[in-house]
Amino acid sequence: MHFIDEAKIYLKAGDGGLGCIGFRREKFMEYGGPNGGDGGRGGDIILRATKDLNTLIDFRYKQHFRSQNGQGGRGQNCSGKAGDPMVIIVPVGTQVLGEDGKTLLVDMANDGQEVVIAKGGDGGFGNTHFKSATNQAPRRNTPGYPGDELWVWLKLKLLSDVGLIGLPNAGKSTFLSVVTSAKPKIADYPFTTLKPQLGVVYTGDSEFVIADLPGLIEGASEGVGLGHRFLKHVERCGVLVHLIDASSDDIISSYETIRGELKNYSPLLEHKDEIIVLNKMDLFSEAEMKAKIKLMKKHSGKEVFACSAAAIMGVDKVIFKLAQILDENKLK
Repeated sequence: MHFIDEAKIYLKAGDGGLGCIGFRREKFMEYGGPNGGDGGRGGDIILRATKDLNTLIDFRYKQHFRSQNGQGGRGQNCSGKAGDPMVIIVPVGTQVLGEDGKTLLVDMANDGQEVVIAKGGDGGFGNTHFKSATNQAPRRNTPGYPGDELWVWLKLKLLSDVGLIGLPNAGKSTFLSVVTSAKPKIADYPFTTLKPQLGVVYTGDSEFVIADLPGLIEGASEGVGLGHRFLKHVERCGVLVHLIDASSDDIISSYETIRGELKNYSPLLEHKDEIIVLNKMDLFSEAEMKAKIKLMKKHSGKEVFACSAAAIMGVDKVIFKLAQILDENKLK
């Protein structure tokens, strides 16, 4: 299944029904009064969030949504039937923005959350509504009011427990393929991952969702490269796994590039829980890896792990630490 995290859709709520002009007609009742009913209300368009979806791919094939119009009123003071509402299912984590792509209308952050995004129009008045002491036989009605009509952007921010971050080709996709059943595209060139990949990690009695996010480059916080399309997903990850290629010429520079982009994009990202993992440890001797770990610990002041995703070395320690952090966060 393709991962689609943006979609522009058109919404048209139902129009209200026409009010009826009618009069009471019965035997021996020469001057029956007005009895035209009101029109029915147009159907709303409702957004409902579900955790069972993790992509907006359904909106690639259908971009226009219209709910039912209300029916017209009838005689004998019968109001028209209201239009049925339309429910649109979106993944948890979907943000709904205006046509400008910037104005936030609603954030669908919770499973089962429902929001009326477009209201149906009220039904028109039948002539019964206009009768009075001075006008006992009105021949006046009103049309139904139009329902809301708008274009909106749906933008999905992944709600994953763990996010894999790092420069391109740091080994994030390989790590995901080892710890989950996900099958991301893997190759030895930058930007192999062009869209987020999700997988579920099972460890002991617990499980958590991990996301392989496209690699960052310098300037990403300003939209360079995959830019904001990547960074927006980081905001909702509970814990970050910062993978660094241990064979890099300057692991400190690699670390600071990512940290700088996170900070520039949002100060909130700077303080997220983070595990630093030096990947590709199988390329070095034990002494060389200890020296690199010591260097990174001294610079970052954080716990540093070493692993080789390709050789499946040291991965279990990282997963155990992630499960521990996530369990602690649940208790907070």
